[in-house]
Amino acid sequence: MSTMSGTEPTPQPLARRPWALPSAVASELDPDHARRRGTRRTVRDWLVDFVCFIAAVLIGMIGADSVGDNPHISAGYAELDQVIGALACAAVWLRRRWPVGLAIAMLPVAVASDTAGGAAALTLFTLAVHRPFRYVAWVGGISVALVPLTYWVRPDSEMPYGIAIAFGVVLTAAVIGWGMFVRSRRQLLLSLRDRAVRAENEAALRAEQAQRLARESIAREMHDVLAHRLTLLSVHAGALEFRPDAPRAEIVRAAGVIRESSHEALQDLRQVIGVLRGGDADASGRPQPTLTALDTLVAESRAAGMKVALDNHVADPAAMPAAIGRTAYRIAQEALTNARKHAPGTEVTVVVSGAPGEGLTLSVRNPAPVGDVPKVPGSGQGLIGLAERASLAGGRLGHGVPPEGGFHLEAWLPWAP
Repeated sequence: MSTMSGTEPTPQPLARRPWALPSAVASELDPDHARRRGTRRTVRDWLVDFVCFIAAVLIGMIGADSVGDNPHISAGYAELDQVIGALACAAVWLRRRWPVGLAIAMLPVAVASDTAGGAAALTLFTLAVHRPFRYVAWVGGISVALVPLTYWVRPDSEMPYGIAIAFGVVLTAAVIGWGMFVRSRRQLLLSLRDRAVRAENEAALRAEQAQRLARESIAREMHDVLAHRLTLLSVHAGALEFRPDAPRAEIVRAAGVIRESSHEALQDLRQVIGVLRGGDADASGRPQPTLTALDTLVAESRAAGMKVALDNHVADPAAMPAAIGRTAYRIAQEALTNARKHAPGTEVTVVVSGAPGEGLTLSVRNPAPVGDVPKVPGSGQGLIGLAERASLAGGRLGHGVPPEGGFHLEAWLPWAP
């Protein structure tokens, strides 16, 4: 059993480093934390904002040099241009808080100042990243429309008017496109994360439902067996009541049957209560076969075309408690069903051993199938139910792929002396 994989995989938490993510993405990944602390800048945000500020300043310095060398602009207006650009660069730190308002405010600033060109481009980029397309379309369209006005008011000293307009339009479109690409990438990241969370929740729900159905099925089986034992107990007690003059040997035999049935009924009742703690059950099931019917199960599997080798070392399966026998039978049945689905054509080996006081060990092994086998939808739910059965019976179950390949399932169930 030490080489088997666990029946319940340990969930791996979603690795997140909020300080390395944009604040908008971090708040989407952890909404509770965002509600408690608000949308604050992360470490990454501060670094990016600092780099953007430096970039706006450097681009502004280039713009300031071009304004100073432009013969179409007076010296006084060049100084005003630099003051406006400095204020625009300082406003870059506000781009996350008011992306729409700042982008709108930068429209006339970009027309009036070449030094503010870098800051205006960054605010337009921020708008494309943080706001839907309708905002980007309006502000970006106005920015493109203002490009001819900008170069008409302040002509470029090195480029012709037409080429300058084309350059400004292409640059504006590139900034908007880059921002929309970043936004779409973030949305893709969030959608993949949501899809992964939904898949994990659905898998957990399916596992829980499989465990609940297994509990209900076991409770139905136990209910019928318990009803059978109580009916038998009532019949023998009624016989003693109506025949007080029966021979002593018959009275002793009936009393022994009543004692044994009472003991077994009490054990079954304890197991029913343990099962019902995990979920409600109904009494619509029918009595199920025990380990004594294992030969019949193997014969049915062989008749269906399977190659099954049975090695049964249990001397007296009928002496086994009925609840343990039912669980062992169901484990063998599910293991043969899995082998038929996932490894058709292979030879399945079933080994059963044990004795009172030692417990019952059931091992089912099959080699790897030849060729590709289509994946069966819903695989794994039966193993969850078997693990639940074994756990409720006080035993354990393990399964996995041995080094030589194939599949190996092994269960141990308690067998009281």
